[in-house]
Amino acid sequence: MIHLYGLVMFGQHVMDVVRISNAKVSEEVERVISRFHDPLLRTLSNPVGTSEECSLRLRFVNKLPATIFTSSQIEAEDGTPLEIELVDGRTNERVTSGPLSLIKIEIVILDGDFGSDEGEDWTEKEFNCKITREREGKRPLITGELTVMLQGGVGCLRNLIITDNSSWMRSRKFRLGARVVQKVSAEIRIREPRSENFIVKEHRGELNKKHHPPFLSDEVWRLQKIAKDGPLHKRMSSRRINTVQDFLQLHEVDASSLRNILGTGIPKRTWETIVGHASTCVVDDNETYAYYQDSNKARILFNSVMKVTQATLDGQTYQSLDKLTHSQKILVQNLRRQAYYSKNQWVPLDYLPGITPSRALNFDSSPEELFKVSAPIPGNLTWTPEHSFC
Repeated sequence: MIHLYGLVMFGQHVMDVVRISNAKVSEEVERVISRFHDPLLRTLSNPVGTSEECSLRLRFVNKLPATIFTSSQIEAEDGTPLEIELVDGRTNERVTSGPLSLIKIEIVILDGDFGSDEGEDWTEKEFNCKITREREGKRPLITGELTVMLQGGVGCLRNLIITDNSSWMRSRKFRLGARVVQKVSAEIRIREPRSENFIVKEHRGELNKKHHPPFLSDEVWRLQKIAKDGPLHKRMSSRRINTVQDFLQLHEVDASSLRNILGTGIPKRTWETIVGHASTCVVDDNETYAYYQDSNKARILFNSVMKVTQATLDGQTYQSLDKLTHSQKILVQNLRRQAYYSKNQWVPLDYLPGITPSRALNFDSSPEELFKVSAPIPGNLTWTPEHSFC
């Protein structure tokens, strides 16, 4: 009886082994068929050269900011979510279909010293050697959703937070990297991505960080090269240039005066950096103001940073200020400077019933009834060819 029972159990065991073997074989057959039907996998299954050569590459779609703060979610430089994609290095096109478009990847932190040449290649071993771990006694260096499943060859990186600053690194910087969680096959290698290097500062420094792009209402020290409570900030504050909008208005009206306020010794590159950063500010072109000079019967329209968009001189309206004569340009520039010092006499177009920017300077009502300006143009203000109106 015992012998018979043993034979039965042995038979069941054999059946289990056969069933498992069949499942394995079926799985392998499906894998081979999948490779056969995926042209990319078929092409890559016989790579040219060594096994480390690869044409498949992961890469970050958008750029990281130069500075990141601890405890803050990592975003792209423009404030959008960071994305990563798989591309075919031979065509530089995204892999949007097939099993490769659905691979799972892991996000890691890299040493900021890890290469600098964008065309540089590296092996899997070299990449892994540059992965940076947390300092002893510290929390994991990066937290959040560290694994991402690509969909259609692209994945969105969310809720990633770096917990420690980068000051202890030799380069004082980190890079962001990623790697495939599970290899597709022994023959196929997907090269890991490497972001630009960046500095990580403690969260408390975020209170003083610069905005990209800045807002018109931002305090002027939010601009690059202007330190909060530093010399440049104090000089501008003393002249009532407190916001980015104040800065842009004076730059539009009289750039040389603005530069003199910052100091004649300010390097050209510093000046260009400040102005360039301020110029990225988004301006609402629908916010339009009108200003009238009674003595010359001249009127102008301009936006919130005093960029003139229209002028009426001697009863004729000019939509393009390039058509103005030299003397007319001088008149418009002086009129704009006069408006700069008479902000209480600006008239928002919203306050003028039935007036739109296209016809704002063609109304029949007398200027005195709508808005009247009597402030004289300061005698020391003259127009110079360096100023533009467009």
